[in-house]
Amino acid sequence: MAFLLDTHAFLWFVAGDKQLPLSIKSELIDINQPCFLSIASLWEIAIKKQIGKLELNIGFNELFRFAERNQIEIVSINETHLSTLLNLEFIHNDPFDRIIVSQAIAEDLVLISKDHKLKKYKY
Repeated sequence: MAFLLDTHAFLWFVAGDKQLPLSIKSELIDINQPCFLSIASLWEIAIKKQIGKLELNIGFNELFRFAERNQIEIVSINETHLSTLLNLEFIHNDPFDRIIVSQAIAEDLVLISKDHKLKKYKY
């Protein structure tokens, strides 16, 4: 099973936040378990940091190093993801969440998210 982290799940992992369940954390630190992060999450973090809606305890560029150290592969947005997005039901309005769900569907990844709306998608 391979995972795609939603933005908040990645930030919780980075911060060691207790909101990330221990069962999920143990999966994420298992180097034999493939784990991915969408470039859309990093884009979302950059925007929220820029407009003052997010404070980070580490530098933005350190997020990339953290992902690398933890063997979390950053997934670019490709044609297949966008084609999947075009066929995605309009359950969720957030464009970042929509592309992340599309990537999870297209890449057959289990999305780790607390967002109940995202769980309505079939991925």
